[in-house]
Amino acid sequence: MTVYLLIAAAYLLGSIPFGVVLTRLSGAGDLRQIGSGNIGATNVLRTGRKGLAAATLILDGAKGAVAVLLARHFVPELGDDGAMIAGAAAMIGHCYPVWLKFRGGKGVATLLGLSLALFWPIGLVFAIVWLGAVLAFRISSLGGMMGAVAAPVAALLMGYQTYAIGLAGLAVIVLWRHRENIARLRAGTEPRVGAKKADA
Repeated sequence: MTVYLLIAAAYLLGSIPFGVVLTRLSGAGDLRQIGSGNIGATNVLRTGRKGLAAATLILDGAKGAVAVLLARHFVPELGDDGAMIAGAAAMIGHCYPVWLKFRGGKGVATLLGLSLALFWPIGLVFAIVWLGAVLAFRISSLGGMMGAVAAPVAALLMGYQTYAIGLAGLAVIVLWRHRENIARLRAGTEPRVGAKKADA
């Protein structure tokens, strides 16, 4: 029963749409009606509120990290499996939140947060690849996807097979959530960072 409650709690935690909440509280309007309509930090940045975007990024990442920490505290006997399951539940909650009719974000920040909590070097690799790709190509969505794919590879190379399998599954979700971005990348029409109509 404790495991099921943990999964439910992690999912509900992940479902909190911080981007939507923060933009509404600040008077910036409904984030879903701004820019790409995505609820993540990149779209929050489209409001011109850099502080809100940074807060959204941190809070979305914290959802994944807190879920992992809750698992380790309440069901330590499950070890790596419990931590991975809780983190995954939080990310699924972010991507498919019950509060927004299951129309959520793309999961990159939450995946980064849970990766750091699982084993910080994995998260570090994720962050380096993400930021490095954005700096190199100036395409936010590409950086996020590359970071997500790098995480399970890093976990495998570091000897964390359970994390590698779980993170690989979550990376697939990130890629699926970015399917429109992928189509634009293939067509050469994906906006670069700083463009007026970015979607990441």
